[in-house]
Amino acid sequence: MSIQLMTSGRPMQQLHPDDVIWHHARLATLNPANPEPYGMLENVALIVRGEKILALIPETDVPANHVNQVDLEGRLVTPGLIDCHTHLVFGGDRAAEWEQRLNGVSYQTISAQGGGINATVAATRESSAETLLALAQQRLQRLMQEGVTTLEIKSGYGLNHEAEAKMLRVAQHLAQSHAVEISPTLLAAHAVPAEYRHDPDAYLTLVCEQIMPALWAQRLFEAVDVFCENVGFTPTQTERVFQAASALGIPVKGHVEQLSNLGGAALVSRYKGLSADHIEYLDDAGVAAMAQNGTVAVLLPGAFYFLQERQRPPVAQLRKQGVPMAVATDYNPGTSPFASLHLAMNMACVQFGLTPEEAWAGVTRHAAQALGRGATHGQLAAGFVADFIVWDAERPVEMVYEPGRNPLYQRVFRGKIT
Repeated sequence: MSIQLMTSGRPMQQLHPDDVIWHHARLATLNPANPEPYGMLENVALIVRGEKILALIPETDVPANHVNQVDLEGRLVTPGLIDCHTHLVFGGDRAAEWEQRLNGVSYQTISAQGGGINATVAATRESSAETLLALAQQRLQRLMQEGVTTLEIKSGYGLNHEAEAKMLRVAQHLAQSHAVEISPTLLAAHAVPAEYRHDPDAYLTLVCEQIMPALWAQRLFEAVDVFCENVGFTPTQTERVFQAASALGIPVKGHVEQLSNLGGAALVSRYKGLSADHIEYLDDAGVAAMAQNGTVAVLLPGAFYFLQERQRPPVAQLRKQGVPMAVATDYNPGTSPFASLHLAMNMACVQFGLTPEEAWAGVTRHAAQALGRGATHGQLAAGFVADFIVWDAERPVEMVYEPGRNPLYQRVFRGKIT
C-alpha cells in the first residue's frame, strides 16, 4: 500500500512502504539555494527511497502511520563528507625521512640516498596488491569514521604500466568492499621515474601512448592528473598529457602553482579541467581563467602545514571571482600524512582564512564539483544520493573547531546505515 505525501496542502507523490523517513533532525543541507547559513532547515524530514533522497518535507506533513521512520531526536544531519584529493594507496612510509629532515639532513642528501618520492615508488612497486590493500584499508577506515562517504584516490607511485594498474585496481577493490564511493585518478605524470631521469619526454610518451589508453580501456580511472611544477613537469609537457587525455575524452585536473607560478591553473582551465589543486602561487590571471571555465580550486592545507610553506592561496580573490573552493586532505606519505578531513577543514580556516561555512562547502558540494559529481553529491536535496551523516552536535562548526573530537552518530551510505 502506498501513501500520498502532502506538502503545503498539495499532493506531492506517492510514499512507498519501503521509503524511509528520517525526522526530528536539524538539516544542514549545504544547498546554496537556501539562504540560511549551511542551508539549515528546522522541522523538516528527509525521505529516502532506495539510494536517493526523495524529498524534504515539513515535519507536520509526515504521515504518522508510515512504518519506516527513524527518529533522530534533534540531532544534526549533514551531507556525507567528500575528500576530493588523496594519494591513499602506496607502499612503505616516510617517517624516518621526515625525522632526518628535522634533524638537519638536507632533502638533497636524503634524495641522493634514495629517499623522497623515489623511495615511495620503490616501496609501491615492490609491494603486492594484497599488502597495498591492507595498508589502504587502514587509512580509508580513518576517513570513513570521520564521515567521509566519497573520496578520490590517485595513482602516481607506480610510474610504470604494471604498478600504476596495480594501484588503481587496489582502489577499485576498496570501492567494492567498503561502503564508500571512490573516484580513481591516473597520476602517472606525478614524477619522472629513476629509469627515465635523463629522458622525461620518453616517459611521457609511455604515459600518453601506452599507460593512459590501456588503463582507460580497462575503466580503471575516470580523470587524469599531472604535477605541473618546477620539480615535476613543465607546462609544455603537461599540455602534452592533457591533449592525449582530451583525445580520449578523459577529464583532466592538475597539481599546479604549489611551489611557483607556471601558469598551470590557466592551462588546466583551458582544457575545462575539473580542478586546480594546491594553487598557493596562483595569480589573478589564473583565478580569472578558473572562474571563466568552472574549474574548482582545491585547497590542501595539510601539505602547506607539513612543508612549513608561507605563500597562501589567494582565497580573497577566489572568493571575489566566485571560484568554488574545495578542501581536501592530500593524504600522502611525503607531504601530508593526515587521514583527517576534519583537521583539513580546521587548517583551511586557521591557515587560509576560510569561514567554517566555506570549509563545510569545501568538503561537500564544492568537493563534489571537483570530482564531476556536483549534480548528485554533496547536498541534502531531492534527487541527490542518500549519503549523509548524523552527528551528536548542535552546529556544523563543532567538527571544524575541535578536529580531535568526532561526534559522529550514524553514517548513512546510499540510504543504508553503515
